[in-house]
Order: sequence, then structure tokens, then C-alpha cells
Amino acid sequence: MPASPSTARAINDRLALRHLQQDGPLTATQLKTLTGLSRPTVADLVERLQGAGLIHVVGETGADRRGPNARLYGIVADRALLAGLDVRTDSVAVVVADLLGATLAEAVLPIGSETAADDAVEQAAALLASTARSAGTAPLHSVGIGAPGLIDPVTGELRDSGGLPSWHRSLVRALQERLPATVLIENETNLAAVAEHRVGAARDHDTFALLWLGHGVGAAVVLDGKVRRGASGGAGELGFLPVPGTAGTPSAVNCDGGFHSLVGSAPLCELAARYGITVTEKGQEPGAAAAVRAALAGEGDSEGFLGALADRVALGAAAVASVLDPGLVLLSGEVGHAGGGALAARVSGRLEAMSPLRTEVRAGLLGGTAVLRGALLAAREAAQEALFAPSA
Repeated sequence: MPASPSTARAINDRLALRHLQQDGPLTATQLKTLTGLSRPTVADLVERLQGAGLIHVVGETGADRRGPNARLYGIVADRALLAGLDVRTDSVAVVVADLLGATLAEAVLPIGSETAADDAVEQAAALLASTARSAGTAPLHSVGIGAPGLIDPVTGELRDSGGLPSWHRSLVRALQERLPATVLIENETNLAAVAEHRVGAARDHDTFALLWLGHGVGAAVVLDGKVRRGASGGAGELGFLPVPGTAGTPSAVNCDGGFHSLVGSAPLCELAARYGITVTEKGQEPGAAAAVRAALAGEGDSEGFLGALADRVALGAAAVASVLDPGLVLLSGEVGHAGGGALAARVSGRLEAMSPLRTEVRAGLLGGTAVLRGALLAAREAAQEALFAPSA
């Protein structure tokens, strides 16, 4: 059935708004070219979107051109605020942005293991509130949260896990109850993959796997442009992958003996020490990232360490490639980012020798910021769905 006039207008408005958000500011003529709509239709939607307070004139094109056709239209970015949270086992990072994703305020709060769950929730919630206040007076519309652990694909809730702080689940519930904003929760590694796909190293690939190498290890699977979470939300729990070279096999409640025992930050720091590389902890950054940078700077038996590290990472990459054949594996997280192209090249050579499947290996571009970027993108998507759908 053909769309009703009101439905067609809403579709056209959303299309124009997406172009303005991604490519703007734009003139009416540029909108006509990008959308394929007629000039009268574009003129109508521009008037409608201005009346709804969604777009405004931000300037004109060309010093010699004046008049309606030269006006540049842009999104009213300060209509609402967006927030992204990266919830770690020992810290919370917050970034607040406008509707175009421009950062307005950000903060990080360490939360010690001895902190009571209720206190941790209050501290994290207060951090979000104070950061949002410092960003401006616009209302907080959407909040994206990245956290370790499994997200139930049916309820969308963070599942209980004995290996993670209890305050994680309590924080999500508290924010959902207290805030008038939309609060979304997603696995941290999945959000990192979203960010690398949209603005990072995988922009040219709709199918890829991301290996997160930081304090711990995880993976995300993107097939045909969509994050695949699995039947129980556990796709990518690579830390539990049984691999040779570990002390034993992992259990249902502990990944000791799994791939985590090879490439988590603690075992990599031990590996670095064996090759004469001094590990210096720096803030919230994993010590393994510092060890990789030291090796790339030539400290200790750098080639020996980087080779051994690549051997370990290639085991996980080969397992992912053999099951999914993604064509591209990204090495993300603080350790993957620190290793950069040098580590990616070493892993690629070992993977090529281990697997008959052609699999490119790249370093992620966003490093430890990928989770926050992904959380903010999730919040932005939610805001688009709600705010960028003006009534006909």
C-alpha cells in the first residue's frame, strides 16, 4: 500500500534530518540532491522542521550568493543533551554531548573495590548529574551505558554475574528510575564495535570481529552491519575460550584457564617482565598497554615480547576466524590501540600461517575511548528516534 501523506512527510523529514546530522549544515539545494526529493517537497519539509524547532539557519554559502537558496540549515544541537557512561569494575567515565555529538563535558571517577554497593551507585549517579549540569541547561534526553557482562536479549537488562560488582546492575536500575531520560544498557565490547564501525577503523566493513584487549578480554561480532549478541547475549565471551598454553580449563563462573589467562593485562604484564620490560601503571590504564608501548620504544627484549604477545592474540583471532570468517579482525581496547599497526601486522602474519581463511587484521583507532564513543552513539540514536520524528 502507498504511504499516507502524513507517513510520507515523516519519512522525508527523518531522511532530511539524517543528512543534516551526518553531512550538515546543508542548503535546500544540497538536501534536494542528497534526498532525491523534489524542490517543493524540500521547501515544505524545511519549513516544517524549522517550525518544530529541529533545524535553524546557521549561515549562507558563498560571499556572492544571497537569498533563500544560499541559506545553510543545521540541526538545533542544543535542544537536548546526550550522555555516555563507561562503567568499569573500578571506575565510571562520563561524557555529555549535544545532539550532534560534540563533547560538552566529561569526567572520570575511580570507585574502589572496598566501596559499598549503595555508595558506588550514589557516587556514579552524582557524577552523571554534575557532569550534565556543567554541560548546559538543556534537558538530558538519552543515556547510553557500556558495562562488562551479559545483556539479556529479551529484557535488555544487565544479567547478574558473580565476577562483576553488584553495583553495576543497581546503577542501571537507579538511573532508569530516577531520570526522565531514556537509559540504555549494552555490553561494553559491543559498543566499542559500534564506535569502530561508525567512526573508527571498520568504517569500510559491515562484517568484522573486534577483539577487546584491556584489563580483560572480550569480542564483538558485527555481521552485515549489525551487532550479533547470541541467544543469551553472550556472543563474544572470548575470555572463556579454552586454549592450549594455559593452566587448565575455564569454568562456568571463572575464566581462569581460558583465553583471558593469556591476554588479560595481568598475564601480559608477567610476560613483559620475563622479557625485561618494566611495567608502569598509569591511572586507570591497563599495565599491559604501557608494556606494549615500552616494547615498541625498544625496551628489553622487545621483539621477543611482541612476538610472544602476537602468538597469544593470534590464537583467539584464529578461533574467531575459523567460526565466523569475518574477513576483518580489529585489535581494540587499550592494549590493541597501544600495539597499533606493529602488533596488528605481527598477529596478521601468525594468523595467515594458522588459518586458510583470508582475514585482515587491523588496529582499532579509538583505543580505550571506544566504549564511551559507542555509548554516546547509542544515546544519539535513541534521541534521533524520539526527537527527529516531527508530527505531520
